[in-house]
Amino acid sequence: MSEEPELFTIGELAQRTGLAVRTIRFWSDSDVVVPSGRSTGGYRLYDAEAVARLDLVRTLRELGLDLPSVRRVLTSQVTVQDVADAHLAALDAELRTLQARRSVLRWIARRGTTTEEMRTMHEVAKMSADERQRIIDDFVQRTFDGIDDDAPGASIAQGMRSMPAALPADPSTEQVDAWIELAELVSDEDFRRRCREMAVTGSQGIEQPGGYSPEKTMEHAATALREGITPESARGKEVLDRIVDPDLSSDDRRALADAVETFTDRRVERYWQLLGVLNGWPASDPHVPNFEWLIEALRAHA
Repeated sequence: MSEEPELFTIGELAQRTGLAVRTIRFWSDSDVVVPSGRSTGGYRLYDAEAVARLDLVRTLRELGLDLPSVRRVLTSQVTVQDVADAHLAALDAELRTLQARRSVLRWIARRGTTTEEMRTMHEVAKMSADERQRIIDDFVQRTFDGIDDDAPGASIAQGMRSMPAALPADPSTEQVDAWIELAELVSDEDFRRRCREMAVTGSQGIEQPGGYSPEKTMEHAATALREGITPESARGKEVLDRIVDPDLSSDDRRALADAVETFTDRRVERYWQLLGVLNGWPASDPHVPNFEWLIEALRAHA
């Protein structure tokens, strides 16, 4: 004679599994854990398999699966792997959304903003990769329209055309932050004006009197900055003489300072830095402070 299987009430299941009675009752009402029968008093009874089934349901629920998905797994309509793959994709999308919101909130908390700016930044953060790319393409086209790629010194326009922001479809937190900042930057009319000024001036060609070269500035002005040598000092004059001809006239010094200033803008350098973050390029030290030092030195010793 076979033994009758041991049956448990909902209260006994709760003690064995650590789940709340109301949770087990809800799952039972949802046909996720089906009772094996009822007692003479009409109470639901469950067999030992229900204990293992409840453990599985709890695990799937803690992983975020909804009850319909859990039910399909339990009835073998789909495998756990199938459901996990679908749920992972949904979680990835949710994480991207949360990441974008986090970046916008951090941006607002860091700098303060108006309601309209906040709404704009939020919309920017939600954009797809294609939509983000179109903003950069529009900036490049509008800012450098009519500049001949073969014109002398038009490297700025060519560079911004040939190296657009190849934004990843699934950016990191740092890349989302960079994108928000870049989107604000390229929408700034003053920034666009400065970029066009650089491109137009560069396309016309500029004279560089006194043996000036950017390479000398990078070398000697950077050293002066590291050593705390001020542009207007006597030691600053010595450094300047290594960058340009010591006999350069005052007028030429002022003209060279104006020319270098045209191509010196921290926002433009920031544009390239942000592109570097978005494209995963190696980080580089800022160069603009070196040229700002040179400009001050040229005017101080004109």
